[in-house]
Amino acid sequence: MPARIALFAAALWWGSLSVIGFVVVPMLFAHLPTPAVAGQMAARLFSMQSWVSLLCGLSLLMLLKRGGAERTGATLFVVMVGLLLALLLEYAVAPRILTRENLRLWHGAGTAIYSLQWLCATVVLWRQAGATRAQS
Repeated sequence: MPARIALFAAALWWGSLSVIGFVVVPMLFAHLPTPAVAGQMAARLFSMQSWVSLLCGLSLLMLLKRGGAERTGATLFVVMVGLLLALLLEYAVAPRILTRENLRLWHGAGTAIYSLQWLCATVVLWRQAGATRAQS
């Protein structure tokens, strides 16, 4: 059962990053009246996404510790990197984007960090899916 919970946490992490970053936010900019309005809504969504990432990542760490998830040092490392990236995005990059401080630089950095976090979630999901299938 813990392996399935870990798989669910990994799927929620990856899925929420995918939907918010690659579907919802581009639609905001395509359909809301101004980029400023879309940017304000995107900032709220990305902040919420950071908390979802932290919740999923911390759940995965607890399950890794208890042995209910695929337990390798590489998986643990990838989860920790993903958590660090979520914190970096929320507390270092997002405030600078919101104040429009060197917007091009910080928006690019935010996009790169978000993409790296998505890759971390992808790796963890892939490993957990394989581990869960192996246990069945």
